[in-house]
Amino acid sequence: MNQVVIYTDGACKGNPGPGGWGVVLQAGSHRKELFGGEASTTNNRMELMAVIEALKALKRPCDVQLYLDSQYVRKGITEWIGGWKAKGWRTAAGQPVKNADLWRELDALVGGAGHRIEWRWVKGHAGDPGNERADALANLGVEQVLA
Repeated sequence: MNQVVIYTDGACKGNPGPGGWGVVLQAGSHRKELFGGEASTTNNRMELMAVIEALKALKRPCDVQLYLDSQYVRKGITEWIGGWKAKGWRTAAGQPVKNADLWRELDALVGGAGHRIEWRWVKGHAGDPGNERADALANLGVEQVLA
């Protein structure tokens, strides 16, 4: 399997407000950057969109090291999602899971594409070059929406 390093990040100006997502994919000497945004969204939705778009960009099963600064996304996909699905997309408190549409999409990508994904949390805005670039791309996504 191809080895791919991915950095993702989301940004939002206001929460809710205009938001963007950014992705850096690195496989050997090949590098690809992606970004996009939405006019009215939340930071958590943009963090999820970044990961979704990153995984959608992979054309075959890969061995992925995925770096993100969102504990919401990392814990959601590695710890909480099983319980949400078992409870009919409800939280432990019985409330509907926020962003369930994106969680379902991410779950399908993680479970159905054949990737081996290592979810690695990094502290945001702490000088990690991949995270800083993903953040800059997410902000480009915001600027694109505002233009």
